[in-house]
Amino acid sequence: MSLDQIQQFEKLLTESKNILVLLPENPDGDAIGSAWAFYFFVLKKNIQTTIAFSEHKNIEKYSFLPRPDKIVDNVLGAKDFILSFNTKYNNIIDIKTEKKEGETRIYITPEKGSIDPRDFSFIPAKFKYDLVVVLDSPDKESLGKIYEENPDIFYEVPVVNIDHHSSNDRFGQVNVLDFNASSTAEILAEIFQNNNKNFIDEKISECLLVGIIEATNSFQNKNTTPKSLQMASFLMSSGADQQKIIRYLYKTQPLSLLKFWGRVMAKLKWEENIGLVWAPILLEDFVQSRSNPDDVNLILEKIKENYSTGKIFMVVYSEKSETVKAVVKCSDLEILKTLIEIFGGKVKDDNLEIIREGTDVVSVGEEIVLKIKEFGLK
Repeated sequence: MSLDQIQQFEKLLTESKNILVLLPENPDGDAIGSAWAFYFFVLKKNIQTTIAFSEHKNIEKYSFLPRPDKIVDNVLGAKDFILSFNTKYNNIIDIKTEKKEGETRIYITPEKGSIDPRDFSFIPAKFKYDLVVVLDSPDKESLGKIYEENPDIFYEVPVVNIDHHSSNDRFGQVNVLDFNASSTAEILAEIFQNNNKNFIDEKISECLLVGIIEATNSFQNKNTTPKSLQMASFLMSSGADQQKIIRYLYKTQPLSLLKFWGRVMAKLKWEENIGLVWAPILLEDFVQSRSNPDDVNLILEKIKENYSTGKIFMVVYSEKSETVKAVVKCSDLEILKTLIEIFGGKVKDDNLEIIREGTDVVSVGEEIVLKIKEFGLK
């Protein structure tokens, strides 16, 4: 990480009174743990913070964590507009408002005579936030409707972009990036440690440790580094209960997820010559298990855990009425890069997402497998 960027971030923090924290759509444990920790850390500096992200489907998984007071799914109304009246020649003595169906009326009573329309002006006010902090997001588009509905905020308010993804496109005025870090939570933990170590209490350390554990799959993924382990050790010494976190995240899976996992396991196909494990997921699998596509990433992790000799792990399901999505996880970054060259697609949460037209998930899956074989990937 660039020290200059961190210093700029810390300077902006000291000058801020009201911060908006933005997370990607359907944030994972790293994003949620980082945001929660940030909220409680700056609260000790008497800074007000609002956390915003669209789609809250995963949030209940982290209900065991202390929860911030201000969590919203939009930032509409974050900017006021001012109707100004020049009172140099005619004072205003009364103002009333009335709401009617489809309109709001403002009644203005002048001190004398009638009102000259030229005395009115419309002033766009500033956003109520003086700093935007974007966590764990490689680009603005990953914020979904939050960005779509409020693009101006990225040009009118200073933006600090904190992330560990190598695909980050540096969209902030200040970019605190560390591509060697295991997680955004690890980056924040280091910043907090250097800024004010005494602020890191049990609440903050637990949130940060959740982020690191989720991003490293409990220190089993290749992105786990000695620094990750060192930071986790520091957080545990600051009060984080690792066993409690593991119990909630991995040992108390909801029944719906267990049912979903069982249905996927029953359909697994093994292509030994290319080290590929894959499964088609039908709509009835989601319905019968009461699961949804947000659970796919965790299922891929479980497939990978159970097939240590596998190199490529894939599930295929209908995304919309006329499209099929294949989500692919690889044991090796070079294999992932090769698959991107073959299929294109989009990388999200270190998985490759491939969209194809059609409705038959089995046929689409078989076509992808065939193409990988034709390419000669081993």
